[in-house]
Amino acid sequence: MTSSFQFIAAILFLAAVFVVSNAQLSATFYANTCPNVSSVVHSILEQAQQNDVRIGAKLIRLHFHDCFVDGCDASILLDNANGIESEKGEVPNLSVAGYDVVDNIKTALENVCPGVVSCADILAIASQISVSLAGGQTWEVQMGRRDSRTANKGAVNSSLPSPFDPLNVVRSKFTAVGLDSTDLVALSGAHTFGRAQCFTFSQRLYNFNNVSGSTDPNLDPTYAETLRQTCPVGDRSTLANLDPSTPDGFDNNYFTNLQNNRGLLQTDQDLFSTTGSDTVAIVNRFGNSQSDFFDSFGQSMINMGNISPLTGSNGEIRADCKRVN
Repeated sequence: MTSSFQFIAAILFLAAVFVVSNAQLSATFYANTCPNVSSVVHSILEQAQQNDVRIGAKLIRLHFHDCFVDGCDASILLDNANGIESEKGEVPNLSVAGYDVVDNIKTALENVCPGVVSCADILAIASQISVSLAGGQTWEVQMGRRDSRTANKGAVNSSLPSPFDPLNVVRSKFTAVGLDSTDLVALSGAHTFGRAQCFTFSQRLYNFNNVSGSTDPNLDPTYAETLRQTCPVGDRSTLANLDPSTPDGFDNNYFTNLQNNRGLLQTDQDLFSTTGSDTVAIVNRFGNSQSDFFDSFGQSMINMGNISPLTGSNGEIRADCKRVN
């Protein structure tokens, strides 16, 4: 009887430990240790936005690229060092930016709350505030992540969705990190602001399906001609607005653009133009209701932020986001 009781007690204890270890992220995590964390980040981002209208889109992309590679652990921020091969030099991350603003936020937080706020949480908080500053919604950012002591350069290309991936491949990469079709469509809606380089979509204008001179039939002809003027043959680096209607505002126009065959990236347009895909109905739902999109986007950002965080005694709180302590 005693041994049975001890066995049951042990099982209950392990279950309790498991629950605690998976419930450490909290909207009030810094309530006592750094209560003004959001106001500090907000102040830095307001200033950054005056210098770079694209900074909000850059920071959300930074958070996204971090979370899809071994979870939301700020590994993308690490520079090359002994034992660390940085993720920054891999092709999907070559156009990622905003590192300097993250460093500015970290410096400001270290001045008021030294050794408290992780770089991984900075990416999550900065993403929410960036959306709010651009006219979008707020959501309760879950915090309590810790920073990794390693990077995973080898997983960058295989884990991150590419603008050239077919929808089934993009979907599989979302599924691999526990995100569903609603998350896929909602998070793609972050393309309602920001820019993309010509090389990410020029194949739709001049070489669709590797046929020289062909244009993607799912691209509005008038919009295609506008894009050709922006990106002549051979131009790889000129920037085009991801949302041609309200390029710097956070709204649901991204979805109405898709409904009108004006999605810039093929991965965007495929969400609406792939016959039989469950993403079509979700695009229509968000295109018809901005509040529905806003609600879903906030929840999907929380879902993404919950991808394999380091918590408790795992990882560390970096003093400098670019290097381990």
